This record gives sequence, C-alpha cells and structure tokens, in this order.
Amino acid sequence: MKKQKNIGLDFVIDKLTNSIENVNSGDSFPTEVSLLTQIELKSTTKKNGWQFNWAKEIKVPERDIFKLTIVNNPNIIQGIVSLEVKADHVYMHLIESAPFNIGKNKTYYGVPGNLVAYACKLSFQRGGEGYVSFIAKTQLIEYYITSLGAVHFGGHLMVINTETALKLINKYF
Repeated sequence: MKKQKNIGLDFVIDKLTNSIENVNSGDSFPTEVSLLTQIELKSTTKKNGWQFNWAKEIKVPERDIFKLTIVNNPNIIQGIVSLEVKADHVYMHLIESAPFNIGKNKTYYGVPGNLVAYACKLSFQRGGEGYVSFIAKTQLIEYYITSLGAVHFGGHLMVINTETALKLINKYF
C-alpha cells in the first residue's frame, strides 16, 4: 500500500465573522453544516476549481466530509472540511473554501473560520472537550497561533484547546 505524504494544511482565516460575510455588501448570512453527499461530489472536482480530490477523501471510512452552505441555499457549497473523530479530539485532515471564496475576488469572508468552529463544536458533541488538531505547513504555524488561537505542539502539529474552541463556537454558532 502506498503511504500518503502529509503536506500540512494551508487554509487562510480571512476574517473571523459571525457567520459568513459578503465581501462587497458586508451582509452576514447564517450558515449550516451537513454531510457532503455522493451526488454533490460532481460539483467539487478539480475541473470545477477545487484543489482537493473530495471523491477520494469521502471513501476513507473513518472520515466524515462536511459542507458549509448558507441557510435556505443548500445547493451552493461555500466550503468543505474532512474530519475524523478520535478518542479524545477531532482531527482535521483537509479544509477548503469554494473556488469563488478564494483570493482577492472572493465572494464571502469567514468560510474557513466557520468550518474550524464546526470541528470544535463536533469535538464537544463527541466528548473531545472542543479539542481539534491538524498539521500545518511550516510557514503558517505562527499565522494559526495568531488568527485562530491554536497552540503549536511541536513539529507541524497544531491544537485548538477548549478555551479557544468555545470562542470560535460562540462566534459562529
């Protein structure tokens, strides 16, 4: 079996918002997080501008793939996250904003923060006291400490603790 190389996450917390916020108007929109379905995978391909192979990710049995959508607009996926519930925390494998939410011409602020907050919420629901861990790219370690309040645990490992998780959850949910 081919060993998968772990390259680290490189998501950008553009702004911690109270949901997601339209870049142009400043309007906030309530969001919901739900499981990504097989049918929805057709719209999350590299051909459609997505970076990760979500069809491959959804096949890993211990991982759950969640999508972020605006309430009453479930057909437009704003972002996706791959989470694995461990015995004492939630591990974040991948996280990605929709192609139209990346770069200087993005439509909405707050998508990555919203998905990370959901991971924290899931951790509380599953007995992990809000703890979330992920592997960060070297150049982003300090950034995640500053933007998310994550703790650097050594190497590339980042951890969001209970106190920080509560702040994120209260901001988004």
